[in-house]
Amino acid sequence: MSSTEIFETLESKVRSYCRNWPVVFTKAEGSSLTDEEGNTYIDFFSGAGALNYGHNNPQLLEPLIDYLKSGEIVHSMDMYSPAKRTFLETFDRVILKPRGLDYKVMFPGPTGTNTVEAALKLARKVTGRQHVLSFSNAFHGMTLGSLSVTANPMKRAGAGIPLTNSTKIPYDDYLDGVDAEFGWLERALSDGGSGIDKPAAIIVETVQGEGGLSAARAEWLRRLSELCRRYDVLLIVDDVQAGCGRTGTFFSFEEAGIVPDIVCLSKSISGYGLPMALTLFRPELDVWTPGEHNGTFRGHNPAFITATAALETYWRDEAIVPTLAARISQLHEGLSQIAASIDGAVVRGRGLLAGIYFPDHDAAGKIAAEAFDSGLLIETSGPEDEVVKIMPAMTISEEDLAIGISILSDAVATVTGTNELAGAAS
Repeated sequence: MSSTEIFETLESKVRSYCRNWPVVFTKAEGSSLTDEEGNTYIDFFSGAGALNYGHNNPQLLEPLIDYLKSGEIVHSMDMYSPAKRTFLETFDRVILKPRGLDYKVMFPGPTGTNTVEAALKLARKVTGRQHVLSFSNAFHGMTLGSLSVTANPMKRAGAGIPLTNSTKIPYDDYLDGVDAEFGWLERALSDGGSGIDKPAAIIVETVQGEGGLSAARAEWLRRLSELCRRYDVLLIVDDVQAGCGRTGTFFSFEEAGIVPDIVCLSKSISGYGLPMALTLFRPELDVWTPGEHNGTFRGHNPAFITATAALETYWRDEAIVPTLAARISQLHEGLSQIAASIDGAVVRGRGLLAGIYFPDHDAAGKIAAEAFDSGLLIETSGPEDEVVKIMPAMTISEEDLAIGISILSDAVATVTGTNELAGAAS
């Protein structure tokens, strides 16, 4: 039996990432992975954004091991535990208070779609309205509520039933600008005869991680926030992939200076790739009755331990921000050099959630495959997988980032035939 045969014969056809990377990974450290054959790969994937601090980060691993060996509680539903208490105290002290944010913290379940489902349910409960607006090319999760506000037709089709009570509206730069995108919506909300139901909420990603890496401008986000306030519509920011520092600040909406009514966090909130999610909301929205939204895996104490360690290590006094800014600058400079030599190629995204759009929509997949063969893990994004998507760890070294950019540059040169690119960004 080959090393992958058991997966191919017994595991469901639904598996996806392993089809592009058909090796068995055995070890991981920092920004690199090693397979069974001893081959090493630079990681520009970071567990789809769940490993912002890299693989097996010792600053998080050591307190986790100590905790697991201590005999303290691992699974606690929503009961009280010292690990949860310390996490909440740290999150409030390190993240919320310095930003002037007054949010209740809800543990909705272990994944990103859990926090989105909770946000949608809460918005409908608070307002008494059913309809939710989301955006073109949005992705919010794979359960039914999250799919209803997702735009991708392939993922929506998997629901097998009509996905209702949601309408898609144009994302930033989908039309001709802020006025074009919000003018009709403002008119519809203000006109009692428009025939459009007033929504409970509008849900938005500040950077569309799965939808092609379009990044909303600060001006556009401010206009959206103002519109929601004016018409008493709740604003939900889905920060599952763009949050926890990936855009350069802990929350991706900080640059715009807005304060959403509800914020969805998951992926890297645990710091270590352990399942964990938070739903944050203004205190006056906390209208839940006990047990009205629950789940078995809301109290995963090892995740509280690593989350606390990540906050103390990297976000107390904004310790990671200067290094993070340097890596963001290095990445965007490298991507800009690559894109400049390809007709129609455009750099997209913000921070370390970035990539390159290729006018030949077949190119991105071929580039990702070529990069894998050369020792780099990258994925694609967009409705036609037309964007090469780069998500290195925030802790990646300057050297590893340069090596990864060089491999990507060579892969682009090979696929597009622009051989003068090779090594351009190294």
